[in-house]
Amino acid sequence: MSADFIDIYTDGACSGNPGPGGWGALLVHRGRERELRGGERDTTNNRMELTAAIRALEALDRPSRARLHTDSVYLRDGITRWIRRWKTNGWRTASGKPVKNVDLWRRLDKAAEGHDLQWRWVKGHSGHPGNERADQLAHDGMARNA
Repeated sequence: MSADFIDIYTDGACSGNPGPGGWGALLVHRGRERELRGGERDTTNNRMELTAAIRALEALDRPSRARLHTDSVYLRDGITRWIRRWKTNGWRTASGKPVKNVDLWRRLDKAAEGHDLQWRWVKGHSGHPGNERADQLAHDGMARNA
């Protein structure tokens, strides 16, 4: 980890889909850590994945260089590949259907503004310390809302 970057690890969890869910984020910078967690009573795993990234980025108090690590292909591909087309198409998919979770995608787009971000995918449940901690935080958030 470089001191020039904030490393952000995010994860979402859901018991049932939909069902009670939680989100977690671990922010690491220059050896200091900050943990965030929360949840909702009736949600989906994808909504929790998006919420984790949103809440982590909203916690940054100034424009930052960050690497956001996620085990969600949906989150990574949505923000790095699909969102530009969705916005151009009036928040519709290539097939013309409304984008699911559009409220959160819009909020994530706004939260990402002004930051120099790298979006990195990590394999979930593979022993990666940052991802494992984010997963635990998400499950803690879910437990509080079950």
